[in-house]
Formats: sequence, structure tokens, C-alpha cells
Amino acid sequence: MKNPITIDPKIRFGKPVIAGTRITVEEVLGALASGMDFEKIRIEYGLTKQQIIAAIRYVTGWIKGETTREYALPHRR
Repeated sequence: MKNPITIDPKIRFGKPVIAGTRITVEEVLGALASGMDFEKIRIEYGLTKQQIIAAIRYVTGWIKGETTREYALPHRR
């Protein structure tokens, strides 16, 4: 998937979400922080392991100070 994380002001108030869903990166990290493993998150949210890893990579890049613009969708008309 080219852009596994997308940002669209019309979806979830512009929070980063897993592409094709309304599930935020924040929700995925919260699930991990609460002790859920990948399999439980996969079942609960209907995500793949790759999507969960993409959320982790997104936040890791943000913490490192990397630009996250490549995940943003172009403006729609």
C-alpha cells in the first residue's frame, strides 16, 4: 500500500487514520498500550498486521522528527 496512513480534514477531524478506514493511529497505539497484542487488535478493529505496523512506523517517524507529509492526501475539490 502506497500510503498506509492518511490525513484528511473530513475524516476524524484530520487525525492520521489507517487508509481506507476511520481507525486512527491513536486508537491503534492506545490498544497496544493497554496490552492488546496484534491478533486481538486485528480481530477487534479488522486490521492487518501490516496496518498495525504502519501505525507504529508513522508515530516512530513523527517522534524522530521526520516529515509525515507523504502520508497526507492531496486536497479534494
